[in-house]
Amino acid sequence: MSDTPYIFDVTTANFDQLVIQNSFHKPVLVDFWADWCAPCKALMPLLAQITESYQGELLLAKVNCDIEQDIVMRFGIRSLPTVVLFKDGQPVDGFAGAQPESAIRGMLEPHVQQPAAPAGNPLDTAEAAFAEGRFADAEAQLKALLAEDNGNAKALILYARCLAERGELGEAEIVLGAVKGDEHKQALAAAKAQLTFLRQAAELPDAATLKTRLAADANDDEAAYQLAIQQLARQQYEAAMDGLLRLFQRNRAYGEDLPRKTLVQVFDLLGNDHPLVVTYRRKLANSMY
Repeated sequence: MSDTPYIFDVTTANFDQLVIQNSFHKPVLVDFWADWCAPCKALMPLLAQITESYQGELLLAKVNCDIEQDIVMRFGIRSLPTVVLFKDGQPVDGFAGAQPESAIRGMLEPHVQQPAAPAGNPLDTAEAAFAEGRFADAEAQLKALLAEDNGNAKALILYARCLAERGELGEAEIVLGAVKGDEHKQALAAAKAQLTFLRQAAELPDAATLKTRLAADANDDEAAYQLAIQQLARQQYEAAMDGLLRLFQRNRAYGEDLPRKTLVQVFDLLGNDHPLVVTYRRKLANSMY
């Protein structure tokens, strides 16, 4: 069960009440899932995050297909995950398989009323949304802000990071190029570092392949470095920094001091006050002397 009233489990006994009847008042997104389905488990937190962002304008009902076979048969569910949007008592849209946030929001947009814009500083609102992983919400706030003030350096940097999160790396680089002045030098360096890691990761084997290589040969320096880059692109900073430090300790000469240089990039990305930076800067210094 969820701590929010907008997200709940449904059964055969209460499906009509919680989904069909509710859908006459608010659209209800029904997530058909099973415990054995890995894509289901990956999709579920994204659906919850999107539902929360609508602030009560959308409900999310979860159906455990291993238990609720009557509902599965009733709607002819044949693959998991399957997500169906109900409105006015009827299914009106949906999708099968894991989908990115942008595609899900695009499907919902014609059917779900947007929540009222929160009061307060739009940049603060965008930063909060970005920190919570609600990148589409953050991007929408920033577009509105930049339409009024296209020279706002802090907003430009955050907007570029939103673009990067959905794979628009070239556009993100252009936006960063429009940032003027040194007031937000650290934030700009961080955004540029993240773009670098995302670009590098796109050219490398996937993380699962690299982990297999390392399981076969723990001293595969190339696999160790490339895995760290994949982890950095996915913001798995602690795992990446640990891997880079161990690679530096094992082979300082790898890639002409590449592990240390990359660690320094990560320090720029996270900022000097970040707890991981404090920890790994000290570990790196201890390893050098």
